[in-house]
Amino acid sequence: MARSSIHFTLATVALFLVSSAVAEYLTLTQDTFEKEVGQDRDALVEFYAPWCGYCKKIAPEYERLGNGFKKAKSVLIGKVDCDEDKDICTKYEVTGYPTFKWFPKGSLEPKKYDGERTADKFADFVNSQAGTYVKVSAVGSNVVSLTSENFNKIVMDNTKHVLVEFSAPWCGHCQNLAPIYESLGDAFKNEADVVIANVNTDNNKKIAERYEVQGIPKLILFSKDNKDGEGYGGALDLEGLVSFINEKCGTSRDEEGQLTSNAGVIEILDILVKEFKSAGEDDKQEVYAKIEEEAANLNGSLARYGKIYLKVAHGYMVKGTDYAKNEIQRIERLLSKSISPVKADEFILKKNILSAFA
Repeated sequence: MARSSIHFTLATVALFLVSSAVAEYLTLTQDTFEKEVGQDRDALVEFYAPWCGYCKKIAPEYERLGNGFKKAKSVLIGKVDCDEDKDICTKYEVTGYPTFKWFPKGSLEPKKYDGERTADKFADFVNSQAGTYVKVSAVGSNVVSLTSENFNKIVMDNTKHVLVEFSAPWCGHCQNLAPIYESLGDAFKNEADVVIANVNTDNNKKIAERYEVQGIPKLILFSKDNKDGEGYGGALDLEGLVSFINEKCGTSRDEEGQLTSNAGVIEILDILVKEFKSAGEDDKQEVYAKIEEEAANLNGSLARYGKIYLKVAHGYMVKGTDYAKNEIQRIERLLSKSISPVKADEFILKKNILSAFA
């Protein structure tokens, strides 16, 4: 959500929250904080930093909370970016991230929230303080639930990389991993050939026995090329899991699910692009033919990237050396607008490949 110094009316806030697909809370700034907090409604405010790992893990739960309370006009769910608005965070003695504080209506004297950091527990607290009766709804999950009925069909599909978590509802470590694993599913939801999945070992003992699951949670990657499975032994945090998927599955996602600057980049084609740029006008067509030949040898998603290289190279020849730079600027303007994740992926891929020509 973009930062703004505009004073939102309650109706405007409600409309904004309903229409927002990114966050269901109000971002508070130095200019808007006291116009919104301490007025005629109660407020729960998260003080966070964008680089904070714990903040990222809690973000989906806080968005669920905001979504649940978006129609409750007597309650504000808000956030303050302490990197951007240090003075507010200093004023309220924020020393660690994330910190949650409750501001009763009409008051700028908060009390700290020290409860569990799940949407349900946040909602219980807000309801108890504000006298509301809001129940937050479950959100659609991007983690596939596997059973004996669908396990082989999904996991043994040679067109899919499938990461499987073996867990149980009573397992404390599994409970701690659950929100991280949900975020992992969200991060790779736009990768058609990557599946993030879970097996409840209590209900599917035979599957757990087949893969000698003794301690839980246990994670096994069944890649396209290895359906025997490869165990994951890294850190059970989002950063480690995302890096593992990227390394093993050839993806290029960050923890937020955005494509990285490496996405779509093909080393052999980048080498040819350097040759293409330095070639004289009479030789460019010959190097273009080499790019075309290499691109024709690519398969799957790589073939898609190869077509983008060819399209950009053609534009470079027809429109001149400024073509790549101008296209990058155009794409950056488009990315700054509210667009679908699929469109964002498309633009980022093209921008990454254009960078080789710029």
